Amino acid sequence: MTGGQRDDTARGTAGATPDEGGSHGGDPFDDALALVNGPRRPPERPGSGTGTGSVTGAAAGSGAEPRPGPGTGSEAATVRISYTARAATPGEAGDTPRTSPTSDIPYTPDDPFAPDDPFASRAPSPSDARHASDPPAPTGNRPDPTDPTDATAPTPALPWHAARDIARQAVTEPPAPRTSALAAALGRTLAAPLTALTDLPSFDTSAMDGWAVAGPGPWRLDHPTGTPESRPATGILAGHAPTEALLDGQAIAIATGARVPSGATAVLRSEHGEVRASGGGRRLYAPRPVPPGQDIRPRGQECRRGDQLLPAGALVTPAVLGLAAAAGYDELTAHPRPRAEVFVLGDELLASGLPEEGRIRDALGPMLAPWLHALGVGTAPARPLADDAGALYEALAASTADVVITTGGTASGPVDHVHPTLRRLGAEVLVDGVAVRPGHPMLLARLAPGRHLVGLPGNPLAAVSGLCTLAEPLLSALAARRPAPPYRVPLAAPVHGPPRDTRLVPVVYRDDERYGLMAAPLHFQGPAMLRGIAAADALAVVPPGGAQRGDELELLELPWPAGWSAGWTPEAPTDWNASGER
Repeated sequence: MTGGQRDDTARGTAGATPDEGGSHGGDPFDDALALVNGPRRPPERPGSGTGTGSVTGAAAGSGAEPRPGPGTGSEAATVRISYTARAATPGEAGDTPRTSPTSDIPYTPDDPFAPDDPFASRAPSPSDARHASDPPAPTGNRPDPTDPTDATAPTPALPWHAARDIARQAVTEPPAPRTSALAAALGRTLAAPLTALTDLPSFDTSAMDGWAVAGPGPWRLDHPTGTPESRPATGILAGHAPTEALLDGQAIAIATGARVPSGATAVLRSEHGEVRASGGGRRLYAPRPVPPGQDIRPRGQECRRGDQLLPAGALVTPAVLGLAAAAGYDELTAHPRPRAEVFVLGDELLASGLPEEGRIRDALGPMLAPWLHALGVGTAPARPLADDAGALYEALAASTADVVITTGGTASGPVDHVHPTLRRLGAEVLVDGVAVRPGHPMLLARLAPGRHLVGLPGNPLAAVSGLCTLAEPLLSALAARRPAPPYRVPLAAPVHGPPRDTRLVPVVYRDDERYGLMAAPLHFQGPAMLRGIAAADALAVVPPGGAQRGDELELLELPWPAGWSAGWTPEAPTDWNASGER
């Protein structure tokens, strides 16, 4: 199952996933996890006076680890229970949607952490501190995360930056480089420095149309009969080597890019010269003295033979192809593009038409392959797979791609087959859950030496989060690309966030008269939404707890040209006022 309905819902309540604001305690995400890990309890609304209790998700046989409640002064630990334990959790299907305090309609705010979210985190109450001292409810047999011999013990979610580092370091050595024709090297990474095979330019050339002149003027000029004297006569053209040297006081017409004849001291532009008849001949005059070397590109001006033009690890762009050709190359040695294969899991997905009878359109299949192409990855169109463990196993076992990307199935629901299939394949799980919103249940596994799997959540924006968090650094390392230095831009408006998790928020560039370039958060940031990211220039990395206007945040630029987004133009009104509030 995938496409926007399952993975995050498996951790929260139906109608309001954790990323969309569902919460009833101090940390909306830990509380949502607790709802999954233990029997469902009625949602408690702010101001109800019932309190949140001291331990969330602790009930007999639930398989959940007890967590201290708010106000205890101890750091709460996020614990994910095993696949088998979670499958039998009562009420996990989300049959009791969370509603707003004044309406029976499920509350799904545009900004899942907006202050007006009735289920957003609230300050600890006195009752929280009172209940925090209560003994935990019995939990029965459960995995022990501190016991290294317990194979079912869950792994805590990794911090966002740590997960990205692991993804990049998962590649110990990129694939061996290959030599190919220039055009085939586009988008690949140089395996060796690009060294000039010749001087550039290889000889003195004219930078302008005009006359090559020798010494001070005026200059003798033989102009062919019958041609206008208002322009230079056809003389030395590009691609034709001059056969005679210029003597002092002589001039000859020359075209841009043509080789300057021996003896020439400068080039006089055609618009600066005047040809006059004189004594049966013609002379070229200049309004002012022509300094030596004017408008001549000297040999080796750009580089000398043997100079390093680009280091190993440089991305081969169209400009690099042009430079390589100018420097004398017919072939380049570069690392191959990573090869990826995309499996979109879910019985509920439609390949065409409108949603119907509980089925929805597949948004990830049409998006992921072009996104990977933009990252310089070779991939075929996404392949749909049914929610069938056998089909997933056969597809993964038969794949020869460097990286397999799956969508959906990374949680612990009854048709989430990724974890069991990885165990069956003997894969090594490197990342199993990341402390980021959206996209918490992403994973990274090593299928075999040099081959990896990235499991993306099924919700579309959560999948984008996983793609940027795990797939992009992994694929970049496979392509032997150097990591880009962090790019930071001030935030144009405050962004709320969970207390312990990083948040990735679509932003658009905005030119502010006072602060210069800023990143303005876009609406529609829920894990199942693509409207925000479709208009975005980048993703802002919001630290736990959120950020204020003016805070400089790291940006993950999208792999296509940034600019004024479709979501904002300088002339268009915005929803943000001077204070950054709506």
